[in-house]
Amino acid sequence: MMQNIVALGYFAAWRILRWLPEKFVYANANRIADYLVRKNGKSVARLRSNLARTQPTITELDLDLLVYRGMRSALRYWCDTFRFPDWSRERILSTVTFNDESILLDAIAAGNGAIVTLPHCGNYDHAAAYFCAKGAQLVTVAEHLKPEKLFKKFMQYRADFGMEALPLDGRVIPTLMQRAKAGCVIALAADRDLSRSGINVEFFGGPARMPAGPALLALRTSAPFISAYVSYTDSGIHIDLEHIAIPTTGTESEKVSQLVQTSANHFAAGIRKHPQDWHMMQRIWIDGDFKDRE
Repeated sequence: MMQNIVALGYFAAWRILRWLPEKFVYANANRIADYLVRKNGKSVARLRSNLARTQPTITELDLDLLVYRGMRSALRYWCDTFRFPDWSRERILSTVTFNDESILLDAIAAGNGAIVTLPHCGNYDHAAAYFCAKGAQLVTVAEHLKPEKLFKKFMQYRADFGMEALPLDGRVIPTLMQRAKAGCVIALAADRDLSRSGINVEFFGGPARMPAGPALLALRTSAPFISAYVSYTDSGIHIDLEHIAIPTTGTESEKVSQLVQTSANHFAAGIRKHPQDWHMMQRIWIDGDFKDRE
């Protein structure tokens, strides 16, 4: 019952927030974000804890201000999501900036596919829509949501701007390998995997786990391995891209560990520059009272 109510809320937001004036929607999203920070629920408390670990010398006052900015950024993402179906191609393309766009565009032009790994940051759907508009075939993986109608809605939302979203299941890695070998760009959020199969990394001086999937795909397909960090600007997003070199020595397991750690280092560099746009409201580190997930 509760899942259906939540789904109805999402469906209503996709309709109503597209009808309302843009300035009104985003201004009220900021007010709601500020209210949620003051309420300090479980998700906000986790965001505060995560951000504190990325900023070890921050004062309590500055941390408070950062959490306010982080929640405003997170709600901006959801407002973007609900209004995105009405964005024009011109708006999608004209509101993206880069450190070096050619890192990915050259890989796309070469026709050998690419593996892009990124944390949950900024508006990654905007980034995906940008490259789809440039002619890229993008593929991602979506964790199965309940109820089923909400999951299908998010799958269709991404399909509408040209991105294929595959359900996360036991067949996904072979399918992604096929897509990469066909020249697709595989874009995967990869800053959290608390299962026992996750790869142990050092992240901001503490132990964390991140998924092996992107590194395995890069090793087994020889597609370029690229790290991305998406941050917000006043009018849109900025994308920092970095090419990650594939190790030439060691076993596959050792190479995977090296690649995942390098990805984690790139994520950390982006978070240090734009911490407010890292929308991580779940546990990341596996120290303290952490217990393994199956």
